[in-house]
Amino acid sequence: MAGLTLRIITPDRVVLDEVVDSVRVPASDGSMGIFPKHAGAVTTLDAGELRYAAAGGELSIFVSGGFAEVRGDTVRVLTSAGEAPTEIDEERAKAAEKRARERLAMTREDVKRDAVDTARARASLQRAMARIQMHSRHSS
Repeated sequence: MAGLTLRIITPDRVVLDEVVDSVRVPASDGSMGIFPKHAGAVTTLDAGELRYAAAGGELSIFVSGGFAEVRGDTVRVLTSAGEAPTEIDEERAKAAEKRARERLAMTREDVKRDAVDTARARASLQRAMARIQMHSRHSS
């Protein structure tokens, strides 16, 4: 079976650049599986777990949203953060979750005054929860 080149790129580094058998990305409209010979596509990503099959096993990388492009047999993922399960700082993620929940507990009047902060808090909460869930699944 021909492989796919999977490149996960953040502003700071190339998180992954290797040939894999298949990829599953957390697309904004649901999980999307990508195999060799996949039709060209571009999709937005939610924060969550990107899974890929390589060398007979399944591996995971946390992505904090972004975009995925499929062109030929190359999958490019552009994201602001990409972390292997071992790189996730669970305590930091729990602290981020707590801060986001506190911001979201504002009164209705506070929300009307600062809708942008509310949207940021929701996004922060989603990222924190995805990191915590991924860390929990892979730390056992």
